[in-house]
Amino acid sequence: MREALAGWLGPAEWQAVALSLQVSFWATLASLPLGIFVAYALARWSFPGKQLLNGLVHLPLILPPVVTGYLLLIVFGRRGSVGQFLEQWFGIVLSFRWTGAAVAAAVMAFPLMVRAIRLAIEAVDPKLEAAASTLGASRPFVFATVTLPLVLPGIVAGAILAFAKAMGEFGATITFVSNIPGETQTIPSAIYAFLQVPGGQEAAGRLVIVAIVIAMAALLLSEFVARRVAKLVAGS
Repeated sequence: MREALAGWLGPAEWQAVALSLQVSFWATLASLPLGIFVAYALARWSFPGKQLLNGLVHLPLILPPVVTGYLLLIVFGRRGSVGQFLEQWFGIVLSFRWTGAAVAAAVMAFPLMVRAIRLAIEAVDPKLEAAASTLGASRPFVFATVTLPLVLPGIVAGAILAFAKAMGEFGATITFVSNIPGETQTIPSAIYAFLQVPGGQEAAGRLVIVAIVIAMAALLLSEFVARRVAKLVAGS
């Protein structure tokens, strides 16, 4: 299948597709543990600043993506407070690198992930967790043995939706890491670049088809996997 796709797409187009998959995979994988933690905190805990945290989590959905990308550049750029620290102490540079594109995609997809997981956690009867606690189980043990299996369909759905969102991220990515072929040029930025040159419409059209296919496949896979996991959990 890869050979057929590579034959249909040009080298630059295939490079953009491969980079998009790489960026989206790592963006989803790296943000998933934090997404589960934040979703659980918002669903189960009461603490000062809870509404502020909820607002910050969903802020990327409200802000223009370019604004989010600019904020990432200020914070994680080479002159930013966090960016300077990462470069000086760990040799990690995010701005104008594919790793920065993964960070931008993760930030933009994070609200969708958290919302899906939070709704799944809120659907779990707290009495089940309370019953396990009264038997002497610790909170982490209750989460791992009671809550996590029940919310697994929501986690899977949230992760896949976040992956699909990361695949389509454009504004924050191009602002934070620019549009460098082979380094930061994902499918959306490649489409934009092709549309800026004469005769690039055909290549842009092929990438649009690829983007639609991947997005639809992700949505269908999300529904299928969530239902399969739900059946497995119900039957166990």
